[in-house]
Amino acid sequence: MSKSIINDMCISDTFEARPILKWAGGKTQLLAELLKRMPLEYNNYIEPFFGGGALFFKVHPKKAILSDINPELVHLYNTIATNPHEVINNLKNNFYNEEEFFYQMRAIDTEPLTDTMKAARTIYLNKTCFNGLYRVNKKGQFNTPYGKYKNPNFCDEVTILAASKALQGTIFEHMNYKDTLTKYAKAGDFIFLDPPYLPISEYSDFKRYTKEGFYEEDQQELATLVKQLSEEGCHVLLTNSNAPLVYDLYSDFDISVIQTKRHINSKSNSRTGQDVIVSAPPKRRKLVNLGSFDLPLQNKKYPTTRYMGSKQSLLNQIAAATSSFQFETFLDLFGGSGVVSYMFKTLGKQVISNDYMAMNFKLSDALISNKEIKLSESDIELLLHGNLDDNGFISTTFKGIYYTDEENAFIDLVRNNIQKLKDKTKQNIAMSALIRACTKKRPRGIFTYTGFRYNDGRKDLLLSFEEQFRAAVKVINNAVFDNGKANKSLNKDAMDVNVKADLVYIDPPYFNPTSDNEYVRRYHFIEGLAKNWLGVEMQWETKTKKFKNYPTPFSTRIGAYDAFDKLFKKHSNSILVVSYSSNSFPTKDEMVGLLAKYKKDVEVLAIDYKYSFGNQGHKINDNKNNVQEYIFIGY
Repeated sequence: MSKSIINDMCISDTFEARPILKWAGGKTQLLAELLKRMPLEYNNYIEPFFGGGALFFKVHPKKAILSDINPELVHLYNTIATNPHEVINNLKNNFYNEEEFFYQMRAIDTEPLTDTMKAARTIYLNKTCFNGLYRVNKKGQFNTPYGKYKNPNFCDEVTILAASKALQGTIFEHMNYKDTLTKYAKAGDFIFLDPPYLPISEYSDFKRYTKEGFYEEDQQELATLVKQLSEEGCHVLLTNSNAPLVYDLYSDFDISVIQTKRHINSKSNSRTGQDVIVSAPPKRRKLVNLGSFDLPLQNKKYPTTRYMGSKQSLLNQIAAATSSFQFETFLDLFGGSGVVSYMFKTLGKQVISNDYMAMNFKLSDALISNKEIKLSESDIELLLHGNLDDNGFISTTFKGIYYTDEENAFIDLVRNNIQKLKDKTKQNIAMSALIRACTKKRPRGIFTYTGFRYNDGRKDLLLSFEEQFRAAVKVINNAVFDNGKANKSLNKDAMDVNVKADLVYIDPPYFNPTSDNEYVRRYHFIEGLAKNWLGVEMQWETKTKKFKNYPTPFSTRIGAYDAFDKLFKKHSNSILVVSYSSNSFPTKDEMVGLLAKYKKDVEVLAIDYKYSFGNQGHKINDNKNNVQEYIFIGY
């Protein structure tokens, strides 16, 4: 193929760059796994152990710093970048696939050769030697034997020209990895490290060095540098063998084991192996802080709650952590108790609050999207007017389970009267007040048990249902205000919310195999009340008369991991803030890795936290509900 046919434009448009060398330990097999773990955005691409460059040629970064300690390799790539056509001419006219000629070229003194002839020789020896194995003797001379291939393609014009295009604008240095990273690495850079692998053996058999003179001490020094780079804000991916020492050296990071094939080993039964990929995302804090933050006085008017997972005690930290960012619209995908949405409403943001549970949606409609509507005294009297009905749905279905007969009849009365209110928001205020009265009159505020065995004599339990209802209406009315924004409330699965916002807050159910994250199981009675038990699958055989849990991907470790990934991808154009617990899955490092796929910077704030209550506390690592609450921020 002539130069007139192959030009720079057609190569860049029609052919994807790929390695020009066969390279022992090349990363072509790992490309899919490496690409999954790369950040979508970064400043410079830095690769100090360049070798064949499979990842570099695949991603073709705009700004790259490449280096290697092999001088012939560095010379080759710099020459390909500047004069690929002359290298091709030399390969075409001066090299032959003959064993005698191979050994002549292998032994030749390269000093008198031109730059393009030296580069052509490197490619020729690589493509015609045994398995592309670059090996030198003690004098630094190439000594791999002839490969005896019938038709080796040592003059692949298209690949060489495509590689030349990819190498334009790169910096390629003859330098060791430490000097390269010291000179060039900065926060925001992506660094790919493919050092000589550790031998796969137990510690007792561990050799003091690996191939190419990369000693055990070098591996330890490299691991220390990886930690330092991560702390300074770089995103690092590193490959190595599945050797025991790797897990000690990189215990702070996510380690994935990948099955690979080995092409160099002459024994077919030894051609399989396991590579590991170490993902060390950036950890340096740039903008986020947990300093003091004064919330508006209006925020104190929000009804207190004992709702599972409520962030009421963490509002100051969440506000402080997000205070450095400029944003106007706030999307709360898992609104829950509504305290976080309400806080951002008091801070003057346009709030879109979503929750898949009807009870939470109704409270959000009453306090987030509602600007001025309140229940009047006449509304309250309408709700309380009438005779108690001991034949209603609650009186008959839940008799003797949670409340007295008189209390059940009161609930039936109010729920029936709510439909008489003309305004939908007033109906939601009334239902939210009834739900609040139900939780106040229920020991521990949950519905996972029957009877009254947790009655501790609290004042809430001594007040009548009517007194609790009136008090709840007063609290909700008092919390209604207008922040001048068009706020919204949604009742959808979080995965189905298609709203764009400057900042997206994600606080889903926390998955832990030993604890309970099932909101429906705890709150089925008041959720049923909010839905009028429509569209739910009752489990009549249960003592608590609960209904079937709503489907959620956050009920398994894999499901939660995939759900986070989908949500992060969907809202990748927004600032992402995630609340999660140290005793839940995905782990901290996994969460950072997921966020780093879509956000340039990821920061983690850890807050010592104790759950206010829980009926599975004894199972959570015997820590009496003491955990660290993480706030992840991707931006």
